[in-house]
Amino acid sequence: MTTAYDELIRPMPLQEKLKLGWEIVGTYTLARWRLRRHDLPTALAAMRERYAGCPSAFDDPLAEKYAAVRLGRAIGRTLSILPFDSKCLVRSLVLAELLARRGIESRVVIGVKPGPSFGAHAWVESIDGRALLEPLAHEHHRLVEI
Repeated sequence: MTTAYDELIRPMPLQEKLKLGWEIVGTYTLARWRLRRHDLPTALAAMRERYAGCPSAFDDPLAEKYAAVRLGRAIGRTLSILPFDSKCLVRSLVLAELLARRGIESRVVIGVKPGPSFGAHAWVESIDGRALLEPLAHEHHRLVEI
């Protein structure tokens, strides 16, 4: 018997990869447009409003977590080859929107790295606190969750 998890771990056919790649690039373009016209909380709220109430595409919580991590990796690979600037904040908005479309709850976290070499970083977490986008989150102190 095939489960949702079995479907997720199979290699993705080229046609599905291309479709996901276009979805990522389109969402990236929309996220950049929103951030130019609105502040971060407003841009994120508009996206979440649009997909509020979407049922989860997954019955199994393990499959949902795996899908979220897989999307995060796909976003990292796809946006890294674009000739545009794709900072962690925009990547986080892209992942949050793709998750919302699939009915998967998440939160965008912004953290800071205090000290002489100050830095800031944004990432996406699942509701149980797992970072879904980049492994750099552990170096930053949480500033805000949206």
